Amino acid sequence: MNDAKPKLEIRLAVPNDATAISMILAEAFAEYEPLYTKEGYAATTPKSDVIKNRFGEGKIWVAVLNKEIVGTVSVVPENESLYIRSMAILTQARRRKIGERFLKRIEDFANKNDYKRLTLSTTPFLNRAIRLYENFGFVRNGNDDLHGTPLITMEKNL
Repeated sequence: MNDAKPKLEIRLAVPNDATAISMILAEAFAEYEPLYTKEGYAATTPKSDVIKNRFGEGKIWVAVLNKEIVGTVSVVPENESLYIRSMAILTQARRRKIGERFLKRIEDFANKNDYKRLTLSTTPFLNRAIRLYENFGFVRNGNDDLHGTPLITMEKNL
């Protein structure tokens, strides 16, 4: 009998991961689709061709559990800040601290590359995500919108 714990790895994504990343975003946000505008939801769940283009904009990480991609997050440099976007974890992989591991990986990357702060936007109805960000030291610093979907902006100074 094999009692080995499932192996979880956080690694940099490669362009061949774009389809899996797109599917993860679609599946992770599907339950919230009615709370978004049509355009806001489309921007939150981009297709694989948009994901492929993002490889030229910043870093993308994936969480791999038992050889299956189960989560993703990316960052975009903005002057002295790193903007965190598109963090999503499949429902069946939640409660494994993947979000915390993503944020730690991003913070380590930011510190090694002399970024001064981390920023992000999230919707007010993503309560688990907001709790995660606040527990990680992010503070709310304003409001915005994504094609008519309300957003909360948050930052963490490093």
